[in-house]
Amino acid sequence: MKTSTKISKLLKSGLLALVGAFLISSLNPETAKAQEISTGVDLYSTYVFRGVAFSGPALQPYVEVSEGGFAIGAWGSQGIDGTTGSLGFQEMDLYAGYSFDFGLSLGLTDYYYPGTSWTDEDSHAFEINVGYSIENLSLAGNFILNEATGAGSAGEDIYFEAGYTVGAADLFIGAGDGWHSSDGNFALVNIGLGTSKELVITDTFSIPLSGAVIYNPDSEQFYILAGLSF
Repeated sequence: MKTSTKISKLLKSGLLALVGAFLISSLNPETAKAQEISTGVDLYSTYVFRGVAFSGPALQPYVEVSEGGFAIGAWGSQGIDGTTGSLGFQEMDLYAGYSFDFGLSLGLTDYYYPGTSWTDEDSHAFEINVGYSIENLSLAGNFILNEATGAGSAGEDIYFEAGYTVGAADLFIGAGDGWHSSDGNFALVNIGLGTSKELVITDTFSIPLSGAVIYNPDSEQFYILAGLSF
């Protein structure tokens, strides 16, 4: 068995074990008191991830269980711009992570795109996520563990991003290789500005509204997008 296949099987089994453990423990009244279970859905005009557009309008649901600094969850994206009788772009991910009080966060994400068998090891790309935030500055590094995969990555892809908050604006710049760039070489792929506000509906109800402008110097593509969160 290839090393990458062994890694995929171990990581997928580990994520499923974590999800199962949290679900079981949430049935215990004493444990459930310390846990927070949340769910929601975002509606975006365009699904852009790390400077690459995956679909037009998309619904993006999530379910997350957290306790202290630890969180596990499932996140998906369903494109609603498919042709009649077919689905748009789909992505269904599992993740787990831990956030420390001093700004460091560590995580693992399992990327899966429906259309291939979920039980097939080559259908998954596993990525280590490391982040650090201090005041208005944020830094992130990401690395795909698979040596090669058919799950939307070239294998061993890397991506780095820096962000800085100025007032209501979030500035960011990111670079990566593998699937992130047009030729697989390391390149600047994600420059943008984002912001958010509360869309007030009534005195007691409001909807978070976010927006961003993004330019990808590698692909020379420019995007303007907005999203609502429910």
